[in-house]
Amino acid sequence: MLTSMSWEDDRVRRSFIRKVYSILSLQLLVTVSIVALFTFCDPVKEYVQANPGWYWASYIVFFTTYLVLACCSGPRRYFPWNLILLCIFTLSMSYVTGMLSSYYNTTSVILCLGITALVCISVTLFSFQTKVDFTSCHGVLFVLVMVLLFSGLFLVILIPFQYVPWLHAVYAALGAIVFTLFLAFDTQILMGSRRFTLSPEEYIFGALNIYLDIIYIFSFFLQLFGTTQD
Repeated sequence: MLTSMSWEDDRVRRSFIRKVYSILSLQLLVTVSIVALFTFCDPVKEYVQANPGWYWASYIVFFTTYLVLACCSGPRRYFPWNLILLCIFTLSMSYVTGMLSSYYNTTSVILCLGITALVCISVTLFSFQTKVDFTSCHGVLFVLVMVLLFSGLFLVILIPFQYVPWLHAVYAALGAIVFTLFLAFDTQILMGSRRFTLSPEEYIFGALNIYLDIIYIFSFFLQLFGTTQD
């Protein structure tokens, strides 16, 4: 789905970017609405916390639809199945994010939403204007993801024996940095003027990647700055 050729037709490029960000805006609107519902509505908050089975079911649905959309070009490009799968993916990921947010107090959630919005807008504008080509740094991003993965596995093994707050904070900060870099990478592969770029047919995949980057940035900021409820 990636190509090393630039797009010569500016109209195709603008249309592609417009499609991606229109879909992304709807995804984020749904997610923010569900997070707000799970955060501000006490009966809903109590229900989702009392029924963790829905969380794991949503996570399985999210992971399954993500694999289908990321690995299978047919469902990803074929209308209307691509939009149906994307809707299911967005709803399941929104539920997972909303449930995680329900364990933090309202002020923390609002603060982290604001920080995430500022960071994402700044990174997006920077990625469009800068001469730095993040698409040529995929090797560095892969190494950072491996560091993040093994750090997470280490924390999972360590937590049953001893919870170390500063170590968890370092992990959350590393995660926020890694996915901020991924946001810059995924933004630039939409532009069609860098070393690597997405095919104009891959607007679903483009929206999917940027949406996940933003959700993960918010989740890591929540772990880093959020205050859990008593």
